[in-house]
Amino acid sequence: MDHFEEDLTCSVCYSIFEDPRVLPCSHTFCRTCLENIVHESGNLSIWRHLRIPLKCPTCRSIVELPPVGISSLPINFSLMGIIEKYQKEEHPNTPTCTEHFRQPLNMFCLLDRKLVCGYCLTVGHHQGHPIDDLQNAYIKEKETCSKLIEQLTEKHWAKISIFIEQLEHQKSQMEQTIQQEEEIVIQYFENLQKIVESKKRAFLVTFDEVNVRITSEYVPLIQKMQNLKEEQHDLLTSSTYLEDEKDPLIFLEKVHIYRQRVNNLMKTQLPFIRPLNIQPRAGQFL
Repeated sequence: MDHFEEDLTCSVCYSIFEDPRVLPCSHTFCRTCLENIVHESGNLSIWRHLRIPLKCPTCRSIVELPPVGISSLPINFSLMGIIEKYQKEEHPNTPTCTEHFRQPLNMFCLLDRKLVCGYCLTVGHHQGHPIDDLQNAYIKEKETCSKLIEQLTEKHWAKISIFIEQLEHQKSQMEQTIQQEEEIVIQYFENLQKIVESKKRAFLVTFDEVNVRITSEYVPLIQKMQNLKEEQHDLLTSSTYLEDEKDPLIFLEKVHIYRQRVNNLMKTQLPFIRPLNIQPRAGQFL
C-alpha cells in the first residue's frame, strides 16, 4: 500500500474511509466502525438516555457522544472529497476486493494465505483472522514459493511418470487383446457362414434329387390313369354311335369289339401308390 492510500485508510477496518466521522479528539473513523465499537462495548443500552462514552481507537481518550450517537458526529467532508477524487482515478497496480466494492486488497490473511481488504477482516469471512502487511507477506511468500517449486520436483512426480507409462502399457495390451478377440469373432462367423452355406446347398441338392424321384414315380402313374380316363371317355362316346347302327351284321361286329374294350378297361388294376419317405425333414433338422 502506498503512503497516500494509507492516509485514506481507516485504522479500524483497514479499508478506504466510508462515511468518515470526526471524533472530538480530531481522529477520523468510518461511521460503521464507530457504531460497531459502541455496540460491542455495550454502552449504548446503558447510556441510551444520557451521553454515550466512547474510547478513541487511536489516542485511547474518552469522548462523550450525544444520545443520538455516531450520527451526531461531524462528517469529514474534506477527506470525503479527497477519497472521491482518488477513487475516480485509475489505479491499475492496486487490485480491489471482489466481495467489497472498490475496497483495495491491502492486507494479507495469514490463516487463508490470501490478500484481503479491510472489510473482509472486520465484517467479512476473514473476521478475527491473523493478518500481516503486504511487505512482510511478500518476503515470507517468496520463500514459500521456492519450497512449493521443490515439491514439484520431488520423487513423487517421477513415480507419476512411471505410473503413466504403466497405464499406457496396460492400455496398449488391452487394446491388442480386444483386437485379437475381434479377429477371432470375425473368423468364427466367416467359418460359420461357410458351413451354413454348405449345409444349405446340400439340402437343396437333396431336394432336387427327391424331386427327380417324385417325377419318376408319379408321372408314369398319372399318365396311365389319364389314359384310362381317356379310354373310358372314348367308350362312352362310341356307345352313342353304336346304338344308332341299323345294320345287324355291322352292329354285332362292333358290339363284339366294344365289349372287349370295356372288359379290358374294367380288368385294368389301379397301381399301388407307395409314398416316398423323405428323411430327415428340414424342420426337424433345423
